Amino acid sequence: MVNRIIKIKSFLNKTGIDGILIKGKSNKKYISKLGGSGVKVFITKKDAYIIADARYIEEANKICDGFKIIDHKGEFYTVLNSIVEKENIEKIAIERIHSSIDDYFDIKEKINSEIILLNDELEEIRKIKEDIEIDKIKKACQITDYIFEKVLSKIKEGVSERDISAEIQYLAIKEGASAMSFDTIVASGYRSAMPHGRPTNKKILKGEAIVIDFGIIYEDYMSDMTRTVFIDSVPEKIKNIYNVVLKAQLKSIDFIKEGVAEGEVDSIAREYIKEKGYGKYFGHGLGHGIGMGENELPVLKPNRKGILKNNMVMSVEPGIYIPNIGGVRIEDDVVVKGEKGIPLNKTTKEIIIL
Repeated sequence: MVNRIIKIKSFLNKTGIDGILIKGKSNKKYISKLGGSGVKVFITKKDAYIIADARYIEEANKICDGFKIIDHKGEFYTVLNSIVEKENIEKIAIERIHSSIDDYFDIKEKINSEIILLNDELEEIRKIKEDIEIDKIKKACQITDYIFEKVLSKIKEGVSERDISAEIQYLAIKEGASAMSFDTIVASGYRSAMPHGRPTNKKILKGEAIVIDFGIIYEDYMSDMTRTVFIDSVPEKIKNIYNVVLKAQLKSIDFIKEGVAEGEVDSIAREYIKEKGYGKYFGHGLGHGIGMGENELPVLKPNRKGILKNNMVMSVEPGIYIPNIGGVRIEDDVVVKGEKGIPLNKTTKEIIIL
């Protein structure tokens, strides 16, 4: 954690900000290992503090290297103000996206310092992953591949979307996940045209596309994988869509390397899908950052100017969704390693017919 504290202090020195109060769960975990609601992380040019309630003090003392641990005893702003006065802090930054209007006005009213709103500066610091972070994401992807392989045997005609989702979540916890990365998506038949179709009691039928999108959290790092499978047969129209989505995904992964813009990667898949006549059916961005979650960078979507760099990790997930017919999405997590993007998921992307 000490190296990450140094990164934040370097940011403060470059910007002329005297301290940063961190509230976002993933940002707190990245810096301190603790993300609980009763934990606040305060980094100044001089020091690093965890200001927490009694629930977290013992844990903080055991796992949070490089921090001064303070039990605020219900007087958080009193403790924060004492640090502000002791270190003569004139400017404090807070995260715009993780702060409510009440948070903003509270700190403005109660802290004797100018308040600066940050956008995604902390996420920018997080986006180039350390090797240990990539190893954890790889492990999460390995577990995800294993779960998917096992759950295929449970997918049969007459089984419900919820049954499949429940099996995925059972296997995730059994195999060492602390939680799911997000609410699992299982959407079959006409519902597969809903990009975020949550599982229902709908029964799986022969010949339907079944979109399965899930990820797990392993030691705070997430995976995110989507495959589209079929029972018994594949309708010709859906088969054509599948092949277009797969080609779009492979082309965009092949384009990924250090130095290209986020929006350029998106355009590779988007232009190919458009060329094949399905442009209006691909309505979301190509991908998002993979790590601890919560606004992870980079973001692969139209017109994004950010440049990919070595050790960034992102999802690549083109999809085509045609109302009342069905949809297909194929997704892998990809790490930038110099001149190439390397998929971390090993599950086959060939059509799976059960």
